Amino acid sequence: QVQLVESGGGLVQAGGSLRLSCAASGRTFSNYHMGWFRQAPGKERDFVAAISYTGSITAYADSVKGRFTISRDNAKNTVYLQMNSLKPEDTAVYYCAADTTAWRNNYRYWGQGTQVTVSS
Repeated sequence: QVQLVESGGGLVQAGGSLRLSCAASGRTFSNYHMGWFRQAPGKERDFVAAISYTGSITAYADSVKGRFTISRDNAKNTVYLQMNSLKPEDTAVYYCAADTTAWRNNYRYWGQGTQVTVSS
């Protein structure tokens, strides 16, 4: 089992920045690809970003490319999502996820989510 706990969400004005963190425990963190997803009210959960277990490969949804950056610190068992130039349409619950093989979907382990609200 892998336990994931997100933090760092909150209310920010459009154009602002937030950094989300996801702390992992339970298994060897460096064995897992990590992903960030988000779900807006009334919508499906969407892929945002992913990072390989070494941190050498990343992927982003087109909607966040150039604004969001995913990173990880395997010594701290933590993955981050730096979000810049935030827009109201980025408002959602953000979830981190872990899996040994998944990339843009089909993750096995999920956190409980953290709310991000961007005001216009």
